[in-house]
Amino acid sequence: MTLLSRVHRFNERHPWSHNDFYGRWVADQVAARGARHVLDVGCGTGNLIDRLRLRAVSVTGLEPDPATALVAASRFTGDDRVVIERAGFTERDTGRRWDAVTLVAVLHHLPLADTLAELRGCLSPGGRLVVIGCYREAGPADLLTSAAATAANPIMGLLKHPARARALPVEMTAPTAAPRETLGEIRAQAAETLPGARVRRRLFWRYSLVYDEPDA
Repeated sequence: MTLLSRVHRFNERHPWSHNDFYGRWVADQVAARGARHVLDVGCGTGNLIDRLRLRAVSVTGLEPDPATALVAASRFTGDDRVVIERAGFTERDTGRRWDAVTLVAVLHHLPLADTLAELRGCLSPGGRLVVIGCYREAGPADLLTSAAATAANPIMGLLKHPARARALPVEMTAPTAAPRETLGEIRAQAAETLPGARVRRRLFWRYSLVYDEPDA
């Protein structure tokens, strides 16, 4: 058995969510803008919403996967601050604007250029877009960051999930897709569609994008 195979088996026994790792950071970015009404696209089982609802007046979560949307809706039953819609981004209320829009590991499921333009259109004047996304590795910097993440991943798994898991946590069972665009392509499209957007490479095969819509 190769070293990578051993690491993979270890990671399966001690799973943890790379997306949830950035949840507090995303919520802090939203709160720093003073957002009152937030849209979370592809909300999954609602782990990020659980943070956002403590800092906003209302949070609307969109989740196209029926089973996952049901888990999220059940989780927030009775909380008037949270609305879960079993819908994809294209099925949103196109007439509504939000103070902040968040996407975590969602953007790579959607056409990049069109979606970035539509996301900008979802923002109220002064609103903030916060993205944690996945990118396709394509160069030395990507490989170096990936190597660091591969080494750190088992350590994080042991810290966050010390007991051996019998199955993946429910928040890690939603449908996935391989990213199509490189980080360079994402930066270029963001610069064209979202002037002033800040894109940064992150650990654990992720990047962050923050864009602030100008005030009216």
